[in-house]
Amino acid sequence: MVKVLVVDDSSMVLEMVSAHLKQHGLEVIEAHDGADAVEKLKVVTPDLVVTDVVMPRMNGYELCRWIKNNASTKDVPVIMCTTKSEEFDKYWGMKQGADAYLTKPYHPPELIKTIKQLLSQVK
Repeated sequence: MVKVLVVDDSSMVLEMVSAHLKQHGLEVIEAHDGADAVEKLKVVTPDLVVTDVVMPRMNGYELCRWIKNNASTKDVPVIMCTTKSEEFDKYWGMKQGADAYLTKPYHPPELIKTIKQLLSQVK
């Protein structure tokens, strides 16, 4: 089963995204911010990460950099899913190593489509 780490400081968003992914047969691991995600990533390597950007302790940009600079997680695709919708935000997210950038509110089928695309590219 495909494992997805979902990272968001909003419990409501975390619950909604997790439920949506589970409906599509994905196993979900939840983290409440980037620092929480790093602790979970030290124990388990998911197939993909969906992260918010604006979070306390460690934001999504920092988390993405950590994932891409860590030998055991560098090949894990990262989707940034955030309200930060300016072109510069997208540019900066991709510069940090994000594999995709979706803005909230996102269209649920778009997230599933993006996940499937990224997982099909993983070697």
